[in-house]
Amino acid sequence: MKEIIKNNTIQFFKEMIPVIAGILIALFIDNWNSDRKDKNYINQVFTTVNNELKDSKEDIKTTIAQQKSLIDSLNYYSNNKNFTLSEIILKSNGIKIPQIKTTAWKSVSNSKIDLIDYKKITILSTIDEQKEAINNKSQFLMTYIYSNANETDKNKKETLKLILMDIIQTEKTTQQFIELFEKK
Repeated sequence: MKEIIKNNTIQFFKEMIPVIAGILIALFIDNWNSDRKDKNYINQVFTTVNNELKDSKEDIKTTIAQQKSLIDSLNYYSNNKNFTLSEIILKSNGIKIPQIKTTAWKSVSNSKIDLIDYKKITILSTIDEQKEAINNKSQFLMTYIYSNANETDKNKKETLKLILMDIIQTEKTTQQFIELFEKK
C-alpha cells in the first residue's frame, strides 16, 4: 500500500511540474506582452502630447506678438478720445487667445497615469492648470471688452492693457513649462 501511494505521489508530481511550469511561462509571456503594449501606448501618447505642445507653443508665440501689438496700439491711442476700445482692437486685427492643446494628456491621465514618470505628470498637470488660467483670464478680458467697447477713457484703455499684460505673463509661463517638458 505504501508503495502504491509513493508511486501515485511521484506520478502526481511528474504530471504537475509541467502544468505548473506551463502556467508560469504563460503568466510571464502575458506580463511581457502587457508591458510591451503599455510601452507602445505611452510612446504613442507622448508622440501626440509632444505634437500638441509644439503646436501650442507656436500658437502662444504668435498670439503674444499680436497681443503686444494691441498693447502698443492702446499706448498710442490712450490719450486720444476719438478712438473707442473696440476701434483700437479692430485696428490691431482683433484679440487672439492661444489654443493650448492637452487632449492626449487628459486621455492618459484618466486611464494609465501610473505608467508615466512623476516629473512629467507634474509638468503636464501644470500646463493644464495654466491653460485653465488663460481661459479664465480670457473670459474676464472678453467681459471687460464687451462692457467697455465704446469707452474712450484713458483709464479703461490702461485697464485693458493691464489685463492683456497679465494674460501674456500667463502665456509666457505656460510656454516655459512646455519647454521644460520638451527637455525631459
